[in-house]
Amino acid sequence: MALKAFVITIAIMALLSSMSHAFDPSPLQDICVAVDDSMAAVFVNGKICKDPKQVMANDFFKSGLNIPGNTSNQLGSAVTAVNVGNLPGLNTLGISLARIDYAPYGLNPPHTHPRGTEILAVLEGTLYVGFVLSNPGPNMKNKLFTKILNPGDVFVFPIGLIHFQFNVGKTKAVAFAGLSSQNPGVITIANAVFGSDPPINPDVLTKAFQLDNKVVDYLQSQFWWDNN
Repeated sequence: MALKAFVITIAIMALLSSMSHAFDPSPLQDICVAVDDSMAAVFVNGKICKDPKQVMANDFFKSGLNIPGNTSNQLGSAVTAVNVGNLPGLNTLGISLARIDYAPYGLNPPHTHPRGTEILAVLEGTLYVGFVLSNPGPNMKNKLFTKILNPGDVFVFPIGLIHFQFNVGKTKAVAFAGLSSQNPGVITIANAVFGSDPPINPDVLTKAFQLDNKVVDYLQSQFWWDNN
């Protein structure tokens, strides 16, 4: 399993390398290892570069993707992300990675990545996956594309589009995803709409979703789990 996961992961990264610069800025030097700039007075689009003389091999290394994520939550899924936030050597390279674990009937709920296309490879289990196109023309509905994936199958979710994965099997499932950004971001639809801080005015949601006020109040009072 470990070798299989490694081979698929390398394949994903190789595929993404050819398209990674479509959205993230292209590097202007060989390496630009990220500095922890959380206390910086000036914010930049990306991360500040570490002095190349201080760069080490560990700046390009991270372990732990062999460890399953904790799926004991309301969604039954866990995303273990590897991005510029925890692998500083990814800075300016336009690529990141995630391991996704699913309990039986676990869900990675509808969400988007505003800055990255995602390519998903299934290692274990059976997933029902899909994405929805952006708003269509008049009198048309948003088109949904879905597929059942088995081990060895690959599926692509285009940048910015709402997508999901659902484990339809009675056993656990595991997938790896490559993304075309060092920091693709994630917006989980239910969390963002009903769990924002401060809350969206209920009148807005009542009209947008054509729901009763009491239903909106109930949804806004719930705890919306973040599986990332």
